[in-house]
Amino acid sequence: MVPRRPRGRRIGAALLCAWLAHAAPAAALAIDGTGLTAADGEAARALTDDVLARLPEAWPRALPADLVLRWREDLPDNVHGRRVGRQVLLDRALLHRWQARSPDDPQDVGARAARAALVHELAHAYDRTRRNVLSGDARLRDLAGWQRSAIRLAGRRSRNDFSQRSPDHYELARPSEFVAVNLEYFVLDPDYACRRPALHRYFVAHFGLPATDAAACPPGLPFLDADVQAGEASLLALDPARVYAIDYLLAEGNDRAMSRWGHSMLRLVVCAPGRARGPDCRLDLAHHRVLSFRAFVGDVQISGWRGLTGSYPSRLFLLPLDQVIEEYTRVELRGLRSIPLRLQRDEIAGLLERAAQLHWSYDGRYYFIGNNCAVETWKLLHDGAPRLAEAPLASITPTGLLRKLERAGLAETHVLDDGEQARRWGYYFEPMSARYEELFRIARDDLLLPQRDAQAWFALPPSQRARWLPAAGLRESAALLVLENAALRRQQLQLRDELKRRYLGGKHMPDEAAGTVAALRAWLGASGFLSRPAELLPEGYGLPQATERRHAVQEATTRLASLREQDASLRREVERWLPAGQREALRGIEDNIAAIGRRLRELDGVQRDGVGQ
Repeated sequence: MVPRRPRGRRIGAALLCAWLAHAAPAAALAIDGTGLTAADGEAARALTDDVLARLPEAWPRALPADLVLRWREDLPDNVHGRRVGRQVLLDRALLHRWQARSPDDPQDVGARAARAALVHELAHAYDRTRRNVLSGDARLRDLAGWQRSAIRLAGRRSRNDFSQRSPDHYELARPSEFVAVNLEYFVLDPDYACRRPALHRYFVAHFGLPATDAAACPPGLPFLDADVQAGEASLLALDPARVYAIDYLLAEGNDRAMSRWGHSMLRLVVCAPGRARGPDCRLDLAHHRVLSFRAFVGDVQISGWRGLTGSYPSRLFLLPLDQVIEEYTRVELRGLRSIPLRLQRDEIAGLLERAAQLHWSYDGRYYFIGNNCAVETWKLLHDGAPRLAEAPLASITPTGLLRKLERAGLAETHVLDDGEQARRWGYYFEPMSARYEELFRIARDDLLLPQRDAQAWFALPPSQRARWLPAAGLRESAALLVLENAALRRQQLQLRDELKRRYLGGKHMPDEAAGTVAALRAWLGASGFLSRPAELLPEGYGLPQATERRHAVQEATTRLASLREQDASLRREVERWLPAGQREALRGIEDNIAAIGRRLRELDGVQRDGVGQ
């Protein structure tokens, strides 16, 4: 005969189940006491009361009245909880960890895990009960990273590329999991408002909570500001109040295949410290910054096919305006149009905050057609300013995006109508080709040079240009020095492309160069943190806080020092594999620059002696 359990214990279990189901308020969560001791039941109720008290009032009220919490021991490994119909299933081990918690330790890991699992499943219950009110909301999906496609038929992109600085990569699986993970941190992490401010404001508004004071957050929006040449790193804490305007910055196209339609960027018109925000901030060029999406080529080979198929990362670079002007107008000889966008103050702040989120979290894929600089810039405008999301701005070309901005009344293209005024106020930066022609005319007229224009002069071998240098006067020497420096930049650009295309792709690489190529690959890989600063911070999520910011600067400084140590020797080693004629041309230009410098010093000394007499 099977022994029978004492009757009193059966009665006690029944009373426990009844108490757990009915002792709490109506908005609370019922608990199935099956298999729980009285101590387990008390701990389970303490956990649910603790969590429910932390939730916004609207959340528990929206939960199903018959929602039941059950503790299970048969959930799959690494699964803390599930929601099945009207049931919330949690791993029994979490209850044990909750019971073993230290009440005096607010950071107790076991208590945090139990709270997070329950909040996570209650988030699913809330969202699902209200017909995906959060996970199905278009604005939340924008903020979360399921971005719109520029090709209208494609709808939203299925992949979430905000994979860096994530609190839990499970959030990237699908929008419903993003909601559940982020509501965990919204409820349990006091730093959430500073780390993910846009999402925090969204949840606050959704649940009708009072706004949070942002004064507790570190000042400014953090951007890594690193200079490889100088070996310096700092963290730019960008204050949106100091940004007077945001311009659409268009680099005009040229005859190169990848640049034919131009390049889309955004220019931040940042006021110098001490200057009141206003039109004069446009004169503070040294403080202006440029947001530029580019393909990060970490494998030292540029491939048109790989650019078409998304093999390169697409990342957001924050660059000094001076550097961008140098790159496009002096080296690539392309003009820059800087066209103010009609944005409200809160929209400027929203765009900057979104840019900071991209800077630390985004690691997309570059597609020459579907996700290029124009598409990325449009998505930043779309996601950063909700009003702009309503305008039909999607375009796959930089010039097309500008036309749509103008048609929508967002781009003040009239600033380019007066060319002289546009150049004076920095709405247009002309390519240096016209300036080079003026300087060449000075040298040609005084030295009777046979070449018809600057392009023909540049086409000469450096040794032929050198023959004219000793006869140049002070004025002509100054003009020739500028031209020779331009020739140097052009030659360096050609050599860089030659290295990437001919040698470093491996197709024509000499066997002896294998070690150099491996070193260059390592160098490029080590420089990846410049476009993906999340590499500097292995822990944490969202925008870095005060301690993390200091650590990022220290780590970046250390890495920059290492890159600089390798840079000079690597350059010399790489130049060994250039074609002999190109190496000679490079050396010839450098010799010409040195000769012109000596000539200028001699002429300046003669003039000084003449004044003294």
